[in-house]
Amino acid sequence: MPASSGEGAFTVFKSRLLAAVAAAAIVAGAPAVSLAKPKPATAADATAGLERLDGLLPVFVDRKAGKVLLKLPAADAEGLHGRYLYQTYLRAGLGSNPVGLDRSAPGATQVLAFRRAGDKVVAQYENHGFVAPRGSAGEQRAVRESFAASNVWAMAVASRDADGGVTIDLSGFLTRDTQAIAKQLKDTGQGDFRLAADLSFPDVGPGAVNVFPKNIELEATQTFVSDNPGEEVRGILPDPRNVTLTLHHSFVALPEPGFEPRIADPRVGVMDHPVIDYSAPLDQPLAIRLAHRFRLEKTDPTAARSTVKQPIVFYIDNAAPEPVRSALVEGGRWWNQAFEAAGFIDAFRVEVLPEGVSPLDARYNVVNWVHRETRGWSYGHSVVDPRTGEIVKGDVLLGSQRVRQDRLIFEGLVGADQTGKGGPNDPIQASLARIRQLSTHEIGHSIGLQHNFAASTYGRGSVMDYPGPKIGIKDGRLDLSDAYATGAGSWDKYAITWLYMPVAPGAEGQRQLDAIVDKAAADGLRYVSDEDARSPDTAQPLGAVWDNGADPLIELNHLMAVRRIALSRFGLDSLPAGTALAELRRRLVPIYLFHRYQIDAAAKLVGGVDFAYAVGGDGREVSRPVPAERQRQAIDALLAVVAPAELDLNDGLIDLLSAGDTSSPVKQTTIETFGDGPVFSLPDAADVVAGAVFRDLFAPARLNRLVEARRRDPAQPGLEELLTKAFAAVSRPATGRQAELARRTRWRLVATLADIQRSKALSPTAAAQVRTALVDYGKRLAAAPSGDAADRAQARDLAAILTDPDATRLTALADTVKSAPRTPPGPPIGEDDWFGDLGL
Repeated sequence: MPASSGEGAFTVFKSRLLAAVAAAAIVAGAPAVSLAKPKPATAADATAGLERLDGLLPVFVDRKAGKVLLKLPAADAEGLHGRYLYQTYLRAGLGSNPVGLDRSAPGATQVLAFRRAGDKVVAQYENHGFVAPRGSAGEQRAVRESFAASNVWAMAVASRDADGGVTIDLSGFLTRDTQAIAKQLKDTGQGDFRLAADLSFPDVGPGAVNVFPKNIELEATQTFVSDNPGEEVRGILPDPRNVTLTLHHSFVALPEPGFEPRIADPRVGVMDHPVIDYSAPLDQPLAIRLAHRFRLEKTDPTAARSTVKQPIVFYIDNAAPEPVRSALVEGGRWWNQAFEAAGFIDAFRVEVLPEGVSPLDARYNVVNWVHRETRGWSYGHSVVDPRTGEIVKGDVLLGSQRVRQDRLIFEGLVGADQTGKGGPNDPIQASLARIRQLSTHEIGHSIGLQHNFAASTYGRGSVMDYPGPKIGIKDGRLDLSDAYATGAGSWDKYAITWLYMPVAPGAEGQRQLDAIVDKAAADGLRYVSDEDARSPDTAQPLGAVWDNGADPLIELNHLMAVRRIALSRFGLDSLPAGTALAELRRRLVPIYLFHRYQIDAAAKLVGGVDFAYAVGGDGREVSRPVPAERQRQAIDALLAVVAPAELDLNDGLIDLLSAGDTSSPVKQTTIETFGDGPVFSLPDAADVVAGAVFRDLFAPARLNRLVEARRRDPAQPGLEELLTKAFAAVSRPATGRQAELARRTRWRLVATLADIQRSKALSPTAAAQVRTALVDYGKRLAAAPSGDAADRAQARDLAAILTDPDATRLTALADTVKSAPRTPPGPPIGEDDWFGDLGL
């Protein structure tokens, strides 16, 4: 190339520059400087003087510089340095239930691949949701290339070995915002936080770096900063502008081959995840759902009952105090009954976590004891190989304040003077009975089971239901002796058998599994999922939370009797000695609302449809509406709940419920009362009950079903009959002390219907019927005002609103629903759930 060209001129310039630099160095007595690209150091150079820990992979700890280095094996022909299961947790959390950044909270499980990329190593989350295991190499390649993976981090190689292995500085990977904490803080209204790099670092202190043959456990401190921290953060942090958490990382060897995946069955209710199989024959579905289960192998595969090669062992966090810790151990061990029924001998164990062991160590299945500022959820989680559904670690998070709230409720039922006396009516003993159930329930999620909200209808058939306390009445007094069942239920034994029992391969194995399902159906075991039970407006009459018994109306009547007895004796004896009198208002709430979940259960009969999770050909395909007479009985029972006599309290109790409190407020107590301020308002409390009944009865989905059911069968109650009965119930005369309660209930019904009739979820026919019923009611009020002066005033006011062609005032009335008296929250703040758990 001619010297006058640009490249040639640059070559001349470069050679002269190098010569000048070299000459200057010689003159200065310094070594010559090379501009050539440096070669990576050797492993010995990069790790000289560092602490080496050998196990799954060699890890080097630079305690002086605060770094963690990882040595990877040589890359294969496709550039893969290694593939591992990767799981994160928050070892140190925020402590806020609404935000959810709990101690031991898990992140998503990933298959993490380290891949060569020139002089870098890239960390990639592989995509195993779309596969073609039965396809040719070309089919499999096409699937891989059709769906993206996620490259999440890259780092220049620190050193290379002669065998092709590389060492990388993992510090930047460990301090990434892996769990999207900044986003979660923002999404929960806590401000615009960002990760502060200068305040985030790998933890290289004692106990923070642990390397074992099949797993590596590392940690990093992360600090998120914001100039506009939210209320939850301000209420917890010493400096709410800086949120410092500890992130735990687990790198786990992929499970050994030999695990047999099991395809989930919609009739069983197991944890699963979807995988799309593009190699499926044309006569089979693309989507399959891999059931989650531990690898459990009999020592004698041919025996109906056999010991196992490796039992499933769960450990109770030693941070849980006694006597709670022992109750958690005892309850968790109930699962061995289900495994015994499935043919496994001594296959499930529960122990206390040994001292010095991290509850986040991938080698241990752990029930973690978690503190929050307020009461909140408990839940079960599993680390699952997404390729097969194999569970490699179970995690449970138990909220520590749940047992205390249960004690408070039982003290409200039988008296605080019973606490500590021992025996079945001791609120502490009843609370420990509940915590045993909770241990079993959440471990159930971690071993692969979903909720079953139908199990309470056949003799407490499953610990995977939500157990409302079963309160007896003996000689006019409340009895807690049978508050909670003990042991695994009939559904639990069936579900564990289906999930874990070894079966033959192929079609014969499917026949064996179908036979297990058919036997359960023949035995009367029913299943209802979360989706068809949690919301009060769902159609399945068997699916409700915190209910009891086969007949929701009988149980509602029973709970009304329990509530009457409890409220009749509620007073100073409901407070522990020395407790501020203002606390009585808080303790009243769960007793006054003790029937709230049975209200939900009874309402599901109205417009209810009994259906199964059937498969074609199993004989359970046909759904059936709830008989018309049962629906009418449910309507009458629910409207009886809002009768003024059921909403009233005696004057002696009302006089105790107004009391001042000069102590500094504590959030968990101040938000759990009817209204604010020192003076108790019974009409406000009554309004909460009426609102709960009317929201259930007039939920748009229920009204739409009533319209459709009446179209198909004129004998069904229909929406018009429901409206007629509701208006009649709130229009019955009431005098004296109960008249104001009647007026509040009447107002709440009209306001609820005014709000619902504008719902976009309501069908046109249902909306028209509600609007017409409101206008007709207004005309009746205008035509026949009666009662005392307050009754006449309300009648004239409502009549004017409901009959006015201008809907402005009706809209304003509907808007009052948003400012209705606050329903005090249950354990998950913001949810109407006094005993609840999420149980994921």
